[in-house]
Amino acid sequence: MVRFRPVPCARPVGPGRTGRGARPLRALLGLLVTPALVLAACGPPAEEQGAGSSEDFPNQVEQDVTHAGSVPQRLTVDVIEVLPHDTTAFTQGLEVADGVLYEATGRIGSSWVRATDLDTGGVLAHEDLPPPLFGEGITVVGDRLWQLTWQDGTALLRDRHTLRELDRVEYAGEGWGICHDGDRLVMSDGTDTLTFRDPETFAELGSVAVTNAGTPQRNLNELECVDGGVWANVWFSEDILRIDPEAGVVTDVVDASGLLTPEEQAGADVLNGIAALPGTDEFLITGKLWPSMFRVRFVDG
Repeated sequence: MVRFRPVPCARPVGPGRTGRGARPLRALLGLLVTPALVLAACGPPAEEQGAGSSEDFPNQVEQDVTHAGSVPQRLTVDVIEVLPHDTTAFTQGLEVADGVLYEATGRIGSSWVRATDLDTGGVLAHEDLPPPLFGEGITVVGDRLWQLTWQDGTALLRDRHTLRELDRVEYAGEGWGICHDGDRLVMSDGTDTLTFRDPETFAELGSVAVTNAGTPQRNLNELECVDGGVWANVWFSEDILRIDPEAGVVTDVVDASGLLTPEEQAGADVLNGIAALPGTDEFLITGKLWPSMFRVRFVDG
């Protein structure tokens, strides 16, 4: 369920997590509606991502539903502002850091990563991924940025400011979402497993199986690390989950249904893409090929 506040679409947005006022996001909106700057949702399209991702996964031991925190709290979306979003955009990663919006898109031949200044709306850097790379999630770590690829088994390390590629690292399996919790990387691959990695070398440090009320939670997609928790889009779902990464337990389930009208949804793909606005309790969320991006809070249902 979604609570819409009585504010017109695309009106100036109030202070965000960066402490900046309406002007930064209003300037960004001018770019959001231009074909050159496509902001989209994360993860491969249903017909593409389905290949190799709908298979049965190994059974996991279910946690006792009486375990503390295993029965999630239900939340809803409080929409603060409705922002324009390019319906041709196919964003795979979405993150805000130090007043910069980082975006990454997918699909072979049209994957790119871009940095946009929230104050001016200007594009600070842009890099394309050459075929056959299919771009996926991104996250900022200090002066670097990690970018995943879907089925290419390759993580790209980039200079955060120029987005120039610095290195490539191979990994096994698929790459979907990634975030940085301050100490380690947290990565999803479409299964019910979150993998922890070294933020410098990308070496695997461990993993945790995620359960939702005692049931393995598969299709974990784009991720956002916030205050010790991991927020995750669920592929082919209108739910956004908060996961305790230590216990592997879903603690909160956000019902994000109803953001689009039936007419808008008919031309769009699935909900995907979540970025915390640093310094507030707000997020930007959107979906694949969606006409809008939403500035929201997650509140009690």
